[in-house]
Amino acid sequence: MQTNPDKDTDLRTKVNRETARLPWTELVRHFASGNVVWVADELDLVEVAVRISHDDKASVSQWMAAGQIAKVSDSQAQEWLAIDAALWACVVSPFIIVQQEKRRH
Repeated sequence: MQTNPDKDTDLRTKVNRETARLPWTELVRHFASGNVVWVADELDLVEVAVRISHDDKASVSQWMAAGQIAKVSDSQAQEWLAIDAALWACVVSPFIIVQQEKRRH
């Protein structure tokens, strides 16, 4: 694995190709295992996945402190189930990284 996430274009391309929109109902079992991570809509899902894959502790810690990434909460899970949400998702083993559709500003 490359050590510089900024230059890892191969991983970025792979994650981008493997990102898909999935119904929350297909992700619930992963949520129950504690493996689903929410990403705020102001962040780029693929960039976050690449940084997590590279174990970029500085970026991940900064995003966590800012409340921009976190494990999915029970209330989020219940809301997504109630509205039959579809989320953008990609896998960074053992996690599934999810993001709601970006809001238009």
